[in-house]
Amino acid sequence: MESTALLIGFVAMSVGSLAIYATGSKSNAIRHHTQIHALVPFIAATAYLAMYLGNFVWDRGDGALVYLPRYVDWIFTTPLLLAGLVALALHEHPRQGGYLTAIIGLDALMILAGLLSAISLDGTTRLIWFLWSCAAFAGVYYLLWGPLRERSANYGGDLDKVYRQNALQLSVVWLAYPVVFALGPEGFGTISSAASVWAILVLDVAAKVGYGFLVGERLKTAEPELERREARRLA
Repeated sequence: MESTALLIGFVAMSVGSLAIYATGSKSNAIRHHTQIHALVPFIAATAYLAMYLGNFVWDRGDGALVYLPRYVDWIFTTPLLLAGLVALALHEHPRQGGYLTAIIGLDALMILAGLLSAISLDGTTRLIWFLWSCAAFAGVYYLLWGPLRERSANYGGDLDKVYRQNALQLSVVWLAYPVVFALGPEGFGTISSAASVWAILVLDVAAKVGYGFLVGERLKTAEPELERREARRLA
């Protein structure tokens, strides 16, 4: 059951990556977003291939399997998705370093704490690391819906609308990940390994392929605004 889901994940991510790039805008103003959102499922496809082949799939010692490529995937793909959101929130303003550093730092801490939770044999230790991961996760949401949302609203225009739509979609999908993690074998074992793998596959397709397509379509509505901004920057 797990191997079938992992193979489907590899195919879905590979095809999704090519399709996002093929259908995305290649204009100077949007091309970097198209490239980011095509790269995300390509990285995920690599992780799914590794898991399907059994590379770095670790038995924790109590029968639970820890899929290490999944965490490598997340440590690369989630910062890319967040970088795209930060760029939109600040309307492509070049001074993004502070927000990027803060949100990607919290994101990396969230994934690391999640991995430490997954590999911990002791239930109490696993719970502590899971809660710490959730705390970092809450920090990511605070930045998305606090200062970044405020900055985007101050700029206004079509880019603000696109930011709000993208942030909402990604926030809703991402909320399901810690739930599946907590219920699965890497967490507290309420659901089977197969159910966990299938659930994360569905979430991955939604967060990386489905989201990437919708971002591309939404950005096309804001393309004139982005092109004007690009022209002013180059003038």
